Amino acid sequence: MSRISAAARNSTRGTSAARASGGMPTGASARASDGGPAGPSGRAAQTPGPPDAAAGPPPAGAAAPPAPSSRAGAWAELLRLPALFTVPGDALAGAAAAGARPGPRTLLAIGSSLCLYEAGMALNDWADRAEDAVERPRRPLPSGRIRPAAALAAAGALTGAGLALAAGAGRPALTIAAPLAATVWAYDLALKHTPAGPAAMAAARGLDLLLGAAATGGGTRAALPSAALLGSHTLAVTAVSRRETTGGSVLAPLAALATTGALTGLVARRPTRLPAGRRAAAAPGLPGSIPSPGVADALRAGLSAAYTATAARPYFHAVLNPSPPLTQRAVGGGIRATVPLQAALAARSGAGATSLLVAALAPAGRWFARRTAMRKVSIT
Repeated sequence: MSRISAAARNSTRGTSAARASGGMPTGASARASDGGPAGPSGRAAQTPGPPDAAAGPPPAGAAAPPAPSSRAGAWAELLRLPALFTVPGDALAGAAAAGARPGPRTLLAIGSSLCLYEAGMALNDWADRAEDAVERPRRPLPSGRIRPAAALAAAGALTGAGLALAAGAGRPALTIAAPLAATVWAYDLALKHTPAGPAAMAAARGLDLLLGAAATGGGTRAALPSAALLGSHTLAVTAVSRRETTGGSVLAPLAALATTGALTGLVARRPTRLPAGRRAAAAPGLPGSIPSPGVADALRAGLSAAYTATAARPYFHAVLNPSPPLTQRAVGGGIRATVPLQAALAARSGAGATSLLVAALAPAGRWFARRTAMRKVSIT
């Protein structure tokens, strides 16, 4: 979210989560926010449009229009495609918390989450195009590889698609998706640079988990604790991201490190009460998918340890040396840690198979990010 939180941003701009809580500079030379080259004063100069028939052939040495493959790469960079693997676990963890097995409506919720998350990505770069022209001039918009109007149109279309998919999952899902979409747009357009920014991002991630619960089980009350835990993680990552380009803050990564420790203890602890659907499945004499207590404890502990290992080390390095590169690594580690946290939350709800499915998204995301076309695309 900017979810979708999203996971899934630079510090003065915030994560979005849905950014998941910008990417590494790649591409063409720097351009100003409106797509024109920056003049000596820092203001954007006008760029002549494409030549028409009356203007004759372009002058020798003029830059050729981007090839289709480079356009695809620019959109992959804008939308931060590798970060998409942090999104489906929200809905799956929500379904587990509601005590329901994932079904067709869960898939619709996942599709809605993916659309709203990518809407936040496109909107984020549109809103930050002037800052990116200075701080990250090789991003797709300031470099001129994608027009700002196209990014804004994509954000609107993806938002509409996300709401339509949520409506297909039922009225309860749409009731959650509408405020989720509003939170994504409010964060990118108004709240990102305010003290309310991290809380808005955390709310988006929590709502994304509740979307899965509402679509699958029809209710959200049982999923509120899991949404609060996931939102707390997103809040910590977003707070760190606010110093991503400048560094210098020890308190934010230190607080994120403490939050990681607290969340690990809460998630690894055996729940006193399973969701109603899980209790029925585990009743004596009835077949169910609830693992034995020993297996459930081991699964929950292992996934909690994976979450800690993914997030804690880069946070600790950023505490020791809060330079921009180490702060950026801390943000990336926090975004990647979203997946094992989602899996641990599903395991905590007694959904062993769902937790393993979510955990498998982490290596799948790493494999996707290592593909040749994705090597220059960052999740932050």
